[in-house]
Amino acid sequence: MSDSNYTGQIEAYLGDEAVAMGALHGGINAAYGYPGTPSTEIMEYLMAQCGKYGDVRARWCANEKTALEAALGTSFAGRRAVVTMKHVGLNVAADPFINGSLLGIQGGLVIAAADDPGMHSSQNEQDSRFYASFAMIPCLEPRNQQEAYDMTRDAFDISEYFHVPVMIRLTTRLAHARSAVVLKPAREQNPCVKMKDKTEWMLLPVFARRNYSRLIEKQEGLAAWSEVYPVNRLELEGRDTGFAVITSGLGGNYYEENLDDLTALRGKVPARLHIGAYPLPVNAVRKLCQNAGQVIVIEEGQPFIEEKLRGILPPNVKIAGKLKNFDGKRPGPVVRTGELDPDNVRAALELPPLPNILSFINNKDAQASLDSILPKIPNRPPQLCAGCPHGDSYAVIKKVAEELDPVPNHPSVAITSDIGCYSLGAGPPWQAIESIVCMGASVGMARGAAEAGIPYTAAVIGDSTFLHSGITGLLDAVSFNTPMTLIILDNSIVAMTGCQETIVPSAKLRGLILGLGVAPEHLVELEAKKQLVEENAALLKKEMEYRGLSVVIFRRECLEAARKRLKAGS
Repeated sequence: MSDSNYTGQIEAYLGDEAVAMGALHGGINAAYGYPGTPSTEIMEYLMAQCGKYGDVRARWCANEKTALEAALGTSFAGRRAVVTMKHVGLNVAADPFINGSLLGIQGGLVIAAADDPGMHSSQNEQDSRFYASFAMIPCLEPRNQQEAYDMTRDAFDISEYFHVPVMIRLTTRLAHARSAVVLKPAREQNPCVKMKDKTEWMLLPVFARRNYSRLIEKQEGLAAWSEVYPVNRLELEGRDTGFAVITSGLGGNYYEENLDDLTALRGKVPARLHIGAYPLPVNAVRKLCQNAGQVIVIEEGQPFIEEKLRGILPPNVKIAGKLKNFDGKRPGPVVRTGELDPDNVRAALELPPLPNILSFINNKDAQASLDSILPKIPNRPPQLCAGCPHGDSYAVIKKVAEELDPVPNHPSVAITSDIGCYSLGAGPPWQAIESIVCMGASVGMARGAAEAGIPYTAAVIGDSTFLHSGITGLLDAVSFNTPMTLIILDNSIVAMTGCQETIVPSAKLRGLILGLGVAPEHLVELEAKKQLVEENAALLKKEMEYRGLSVVIFRRECLEAARKRLKAGS
């Protein structure tokens, strides 16, 4: 693509889309990932746009580990690649992620990890900055869509300059909010070239020790880069240096929304450092706080910066943030769980609440008047779509579980489950599953529960999650013929994240499972239909009573996927 294309053009992008465009304009040759909210739209946008950029591939993978390993192969060939995943997906990719920092990265390699403070669609709030710090690689944290675009482009250059992977850390609000972005000239792709020193990619101990020493040596250069990278902005001139503020990511936006009122309250604008690139710019932190008696840290996610400050600043500087207040007592003024927003940042800065709907709600007379004219609206927990095949499958599973274990909470039946739409089987009206931990855990947990003595154990997993992380657990169970039943809810799609195609189509599941060593007579395929509940229950019960390994597949297409397919005319 010509370098003149897109110059100065302004487009409105989601944060995810801005990262995708930054990667495309940064000259990528490949993009790999696994769907997971809030990162999914990065890859979906890349898949929709990559055809305009010549030889660019954008593909879903079986899981985040295989995605990152494919991207490492692209870098090995001298070309640029981006990998997309949500924060918990980084756990799956941790092995190649940590080891990747020891390699002689040739083509720029960027990992776009989207964190989910507030757990809108996740099982935890982990902060990916800790992974970047652990791997000793740079991490860029944009605060708006323009920075998401610009910093993604920069990340490839940084990766190739220091020969390390680089992380882009997003959070849900930025990933899913839309704003204007000024585009820049698109960069040409790198040519495909062979590595000159292949030992830089061989982590045999003799080479790994050398590469680790090189990574340690790079830290001084990375620290110097962080001090001068423009997004790490130090604001001292004309400021109140006795009271310092450190912000990062979206925390910088929310701080600025309250800055006028804070200035009016204090009589002067506080000194401030905004951090958008790591490693932490230690010299800038010390310069900010050299005359400060107090420093408050406003960061989205876990107290990553705050914890590091306590080893950088002298004891006489009082630090407040998520962990502690200025008096050293817990909790700190900044909310520890959930997302930051202008209101809770305002409270952390000890500003009075703004007049809004909350003041109306807190007025008892007004509330009584409101209650008299509005109907009571009950809370509505998330539910499966009406007519979802998983509901018919859970009707069967619950019926069989009750027949095998008529005494509630008696340790005769264990139904473990996993991450996906079918997690909603934990709630009413089914209440059919008893555990939800992480991708693929249902299979290993069912095996462990069976071997611990629970006679009837079953693992409930979706087709996509089985392909992501369930295969290895099934292989373990096969090797010992564990007396358990693996129940695969096959709706032919990755439904929870927007109906992406599974890496292996439903028609090939049977061959895959038989290839792992499951006995053909104990691989049962059922149609998930309401009118077949009794018939399916009898077959499932037979397999759960079998004193060896069995697999039962409940199969029916996701309704939402069917609607999309029919709308597309396929």
